[in-house]
Amino acid sequence: MAIRVLGLIIGVTLLFGCQSQKVESFAGTEPRFVLEDFFAGKTRAWGIFEDLFGNLRRQFVVDITGTRNNEGIVLDEHFEYRDGERDQRVWRIRRVDEHRYEGRADDIVGVARGRAYGNALNWQYTMDLKVEGGSWRVHFDDWMFLQPDGVLINRARVRKWGITIGEVTLAFRKMR
Repeated sequence: MAIRVLGLIIGVTLLFGCQSQKVESFAGTEPRFVLEDFFAGKTRAWGIFEDLFGNLRRQFVVDITGTRNNEGIVLDEHFEYRDGERDQRVWRIRRVDEHRYEGRADDIVGVARGRAYGNALNWQYTMDLKVEGGSWRVHFDDWMFLQPDGVLINRARVRKWGITIGEVTLAFRKMR
């Protein structure tokens, strides 16, 4: 009996653990998130990185300037970490169609691909992440959710070799 119960628990865990959230399920939700509208101009974000055990490893602030062009939008991101480290990333993002985006940056391997429905956007990309004198190639499953009053919440799972090594959480606000 105990073996059957254990088998059932493992089976249910595998079944539901393998299902992933679908960005299409947010179709029609409000407020509608349009990446190039939200990030045009000045935006600030406050973020944290937690390791796979839930330990807070880094805290940071990001100042972003979004400039529209014929291709889409360029996001010039300036990071300041609590330990004093500074970094910059420049994203070049273009809208492919009503729901799809593509993005590039110097530390992104290939092309980041995003899909947006309603108030949600899901990015998938591989990054060469700087770590203590070197870099790790990691995969991001990045979710953004626009909330009422213009607050954007971002959660990203970070994986290496298919194993989650941590999670990034950010809150964005337009600067006036």
